[in-house]
Amino acid sequence: SNGLEWSPDGSRAYYNDTPTQRIDVFDYDGESGLNRRRSFVDLSAEAERPDGLTVDEEGGVWTALNGAGEVRRYTPDSTLDEVVEVPARKVTACTFGGPDLDQLFITTSREDLEPGDDPLAGSLFRAVVGMRGLPVHEFAG
Repeated sequence: SNGLEWSPDGSRAYYNDTPTQRIDVFDYDGESGLNRRRSFVDLSAEAERPDGLTVDEEGGVWTALNGAGEVRRYTPDSTLDEVVEVPARKVTACTFGGPDLDQLFITTSREDLEPGDDPLAGSLFRAVVGMRGLPVHEFAG
């Protein structure tokens, strides 16, 4: 399990299921909680491994693809909309930050890499993608 984020209106929760190579979506309401789990994007044909994810103010779902060296944005109807290439293969997570939440920060890993392999792995990257993220959700408990 990796990545969990809500749609802007709170009616959906997106979830990266790395072993199945899928981004799933649940419906959500306060009375019944999370329900109706289904595939949002299936990446198994490409053998891609979705890791961390975030959602922008338009409801676009950004997912880090560990091993692919990229972050992808999918529209709320699951259409691939944008690809941000990262100069390190093991992309682990992405989130919006900065004073206006208009910068996409991308983390990468060096796990299981030999010295000198993938030299920028383990770095933090920043991309300006023309979208804004959502404010952090406060923990209610």
